[in-house]
Amino acid sequence: VQLQASGGGLVQAGDSLRLSCAASGGTFGTFAMGWFRQASGKEREFVAAISRRGKRTDYVDSVKGRFTISRDNAENTVFLQMRRLKPEDTAVYYCAGHSTIDGVIFDQQARYSYWGQGTLVTVSS
Repeated sequence: VQLQASGGGLVQAGDSLRLSCAASGGTFGTFAMGWFRQASGKEREFVAAISRRGKRTDYVDSVKGRFTISRDNAENTVFLQMRRLKPEDTAVYYCAGHSTIDGVIFDQQARYSYWGQGTLVTVSS
């Protein structure tokens, strides 16, 4: 399974950005998906997760109300819509996937088997 993250860029504080993660080589509809981020000099952290059919989601507190994770199983893609971006959102964003039963989501990196290469989001103040 290969995951390809895209959509990062340089934006100003308050702007919006949508990240995409396209999957290939596996049965995307069986994967719980997640987004993580790693800021310079910091450890990678959980951002958001979504269950196989998208009915269950979870977010880190710092992005609740601003970020929305969604997925299109027909297009083998998971999205992260980011709104009201802040400079502290600056990081490399990674998507991750793991095959599991429906309704399950993971906020721990160790639970994910597959990772994308990361896409850089830079938010200027």
